[in-house]
Amino acid sequence: MYSKRAAPLVGNRLLSLAGSAKEVRRFTFDLTDSRLDYTAGDTLGVWPTNCPDLVDEWLAATGLDPHTVVDVGEPMPLVEALRHRLDITTVRPDLLRFVAERTRDARLRTLLRPDNKLELTKWMWGRQAGDVLAEHPVRAGVTDWLAVLGRLQPRMYSISSSPLVEPAAVSLTVSVIRFVGSRGRPRKGVCSTYLADAAPGHPVPVFLRRSPHFRPPADDGVPAVMIGPGTGVAPFLGFLQERQARGARGPNWLFFGEQRRATDFYYADELEALSTAGTLTRLDLAFSRDQRARIYVQDRMREHGAHLWAWLRDGACVYVCGDAARMAKDVDQALRDIATTHGNLDPEEAAAYIRQLATDNRYVRDVY
Repeated sequence: MYSKRAAPLVGNRLLSLAGSAKEVRRFTFDLTDSRLDYTAGDTLGVWPTNCPDLVDEWLAATGLDPHTVVDVGEPMPLVEALRHRLDITTVRPDLLRFVAERTRDARLRTLLRPDNKLELTKWMWGRQAGDVLAEHPVRAGVTDWLAVLGRLQPRMYSISSSPLVEPAAVSLTVSVIRFVGSRGRPRKGVCSTYLADAAPGHPVPVFLRRSPHFRPPADDGVPAVMIGPGTGVAPFLGFLQERQARGARGPNWLFFGEQRRATDFYYADELEALSTAGTLTRLDLAFSRDQRARIYVQDRMREHGAHLWAWLRDGACVYVCGDAARMAKDVDQALRDIATTHGNLDPEEAAAYIRQLATDNRYVRDVY
């Protein structure tokens, strides 16, 4: 188990600008009293608490007494367990089965069939546990509820700073989740809004997870290619700060993308300063909504494929951070295509080449 420490939240900077479809923030924590010692590339875990309004909603929907003492590893009032220990947002299969069994709802029973996973996924979109209970009221004992609620889990975030620049602080880049749920009620992400709405100085329980391979090149002469669209840019700000502080002579190339340059160019000023200083050698941008045809980081990679292949042949390390479901797969395919087109490799050889880069820790991913 990771050692949990309290770190005051001392910075809450909005990175996305007015008109953006997203709310992206940089959170900074004071590590002075936490005794946490991190390295660029590490991950910070944050233990959130559930919103009091959400707890009240859940108690109202279930009709349970908030003062009932429950055992969740230690005895405490139910209201405290709901705030700090239990997941009351996720629509888990156990919860749906529990509700379906007690309400005998035919629709829920159909959705829970093994052959209906796609329909279940669609139905769950925009719903939290409170929405399910509002649509399908259930009365049950507190012990029964505890059996189907999961434990509140920490959220893991890539660190966006370097201890060589911020020795007593650590920063994160987080997309704050707020949306209108299935019943027209405002809903929000548990941890992202816990941080976004916290008072300045609020002590946040955090812990450190080492990332031994997701590091700037140990050799300061090695080129680094960093691919981080959206909040995937997070660790690369730390990488660039680290290399600048070390006086690394190796060139650095960043691919960054988002929806619109005018509202979603996170860290534009910092990246410009790094470029002016000569630390950031190349910056290629892909703002997908700024033109009729969608352009993404993998498109920029192919566009500069010959140059990127030359960097790879010169020993560059490639780092990818961000969405695992689509972006990371598209970037991986782009690398294979570049090896085929500019390295004159057949598809099997290109795939083997990329696998070897990963084996040699020259192609490292932090995806989620």
